[in-house]
Amino acid sequence: MRPENIRPNKWQVAPPVPESLQQKFSHVNPIMLQVLYNRGIIDPAHVQAFLEKRYLESTNPFLLADMDKAVARIQQAIENEENVVVYGDFDADGVTSTVLLTQALRGLGMMTQQVRPYIPDRVDEGYGLNKEALTKIKEEFEADLVISVDCGIRSVAEVVHANEIGLDMIITDHHSLGPELPPATAVINPKRPESTYPETMLAGVGIAYKLAQALCQTMPERVAFDLADLLDLVAIGTVADLAPLLGENRLLVAEGLTVLNNARRPGVMSLSRIARLTPGQMSAESIAFGLGPRINAAGRLAHAYDAARLLAVNNTIQADQYASRLDQLNRERQRITADLSAKAEAMVTPDAPILIAADTDFISGVVGLVASRLADTHYRPAIVIEKGEEESRGSCRSIPEFHITEALDEVADLLVRHGGHAQAAGFTVTNENLDEFIATITAIAEEKLSGLELHPTITVDAQIDLTDIDWALYESLEPLEPTGYANPTPVFMSRNVEVRSHRLVGQDGTHLQMFVSGGKQDDHYQEMAAIAFRQGAWANHLPQYIDIVYTINVNEWRGRRTLQLMIQDICATEMETAVPYS
Repeated sequence: MRPENIRPNKWQVAPPVPESLQQKFSHVNPIMLQVLYNRGIIDPAHVQAFLEKRYLESTNPFLLADMDKAVARIQQAIENEENVVVYGDFDADGVTSTVLLTQALRGLGMMTQQVRPYIPDRVDEGYGLNKEALTKIKEEFEADLVISVDCGIRSVAEVVHANEIGLDMIITDHHSLGPELPPATAVINPKRPESTYPETMLAGVGIAYKLAQALCQTMPERVAFDLADLLDLVAIGTVADLAPLLGENRLLVAEGLTVLNNARRPGVMSLSRIARLTPGQMSAESIAFGLGPRINAAGRLAHAYDAARLLAVNNTIQADQYASRLDQLNRERQRITADLSAKAEAMVTPDAPILIAADTDFISGVVGLVASRLADTHYRPAIVIEKGEEESRGSCRSIPEFHITEALDEVADLLVRHGGHAQAAGFTVTNENLDEFIATITAIAEEKLSGLELHPTITVDAQIDLTDIDWALYESLEPLEPTGYANPTPVFMSRNVEVRSHRLVGQDGTHLQMFVSGGKQDDHYQEMAAIAFRQGAWANHLPQYIDIVYTINVNEWRGRRTLQLMIQDICATEMETAVPYS
């Protein structure tokens, strides 16, 4: 019987590879072929590229709509020695975008004082372009041109204001389009319907890189830097922003990890050391759980300039100081997130169609993390709102069944501004509209989710036997790296697994360690180590035979490397949990 405090999940097993494809790729490990098929990789050239750890070629940046206009305007700014400001965002994608484009422009011959970064304060200014900041940029920086990175696609009024005060604007962004485009000199967003660029899911930093690439192609005589040296920033921003690691994103991250592991950027190396990452062995996972959270912590609790300075610094002494600062902020972020998550949990009704918590105690830098915890815990869309004196700011996290940005579009008349993606968004609302907003968005969620059975789904790549797992299988799956969003680490299911032994591990017995067997092999039982994080509640309920869903990784201990199962979910063997792939 499943412990009460461990929620049930649906196990959705992918359909098998068609026999025709099995015959065509008979030379490929069948489990690897199944994983590739699940990710839509069935073209022979793409399959071979994965197997040989090759990637698609980079796409011509001028296929992005308005790229030619943006390059022409920047070229004019460089030749006329105009002042340019790169206007970014305070998360890891925005910070890496800001640093990348600033360094690229300086590498094209602009003096330091000619091109400046500007990142808004999360608390005082909020997300995206704002009129006061643009006025300041015009008056104090005497800027002629502002280039937004990772923001601005919905900032119509702000761009109108910029035009009125004599600022030219170039918008580069990857967020969902609004009802109209800002009236800027150029608007670069791969989601624009008139864009012929094949990769529509670039992160903000990916678009900033494509702009830098287009500039280098147009002005090769001015290029005084190696464009590839900026790819570590692209990898960090792309992974931290959960951009899908398929197509060109996969290429950019793979090449960026090579730069990252060559230790070319002092700040990244200092941050890697403090995060206890192994130089030369950093992966997308290292970014997701080591570098990304620490970079994000600056914009959450202090100012994102702390992170930007770390990424831009060129000496190790300052790099160590900046890295220590970010690590300290990240520890404080973890503590605050835990405290405010407990507060939010007490304010919501778990089975409501949408979970909404609003309070003056919530901090803008962590409301997204708190909303994410609510959504993950209860599998419901969640909104956490920091109430201010006149305006309140909310952060949303959602589930696949509910497109949160489309829902916000339906109540746009109640909001000051909003934007985001299908499962993550943010908004600002006046307090006089707050109650009506909560009532209306709740009604929208109730209508759209009515009648749906809401349970989280674990997508399983293949059902296999534990006896299939060996070093040959593990090594055959390695070409899938870098794995991440939309190209996850392969997930497998095994049935009728015998629990040979188990014990609680970790602080307060939070985790469950097991040795499991899938039967005899060569006249002896094959046992494998397994760890189920945050599933210690199973210890007193564990039957002898279980079905498990897991990934495979390597455990290194005292110089010895062994394969280990990372268990995501458990159920008793007699329970039928697998469901058809819909």
